Amino acid sequence: MSDIQAYADDIKKYTDSVDMEVVEELAGRLAGTMAKADARYVAASDPEELARVREGFVNKNLNVTDDTKADEAIAVVAEKMKEDRTKSRVTFYYLLIEELGAKSAYIK
Repeated sequence: MSDIQAYADDIKKYTDSVDMEVVEELAGRLAGTMAKADARYVAASDPEELARVREGFVNKNLNVTDDTKADEAIAVVAEKMKEDRTKSRVTFYYLLIEELGAKSAYIK
């Protein structure tokens, strides 16, 4: 099974439909990050990590500059994934794109 299919299968645990274009784009952009064991997962209990997600992904890649809106979306995704101790960065970011309705901001 390819990494992209594995990411899609993980995303399916949290949402009814998976947009493979978004999964493929995320997998491509995050390939270097996903190769590093310590960066592969989002530590949702770490406020510094969540700030990095907001600033490095939501603000920069999704063009969401309202930090309150960004933090609310991050909290929703973290809650959805709370039972998963290893929150895949690809899945977490995919769910953020979905939560914020930001596909057009991410896929150009």
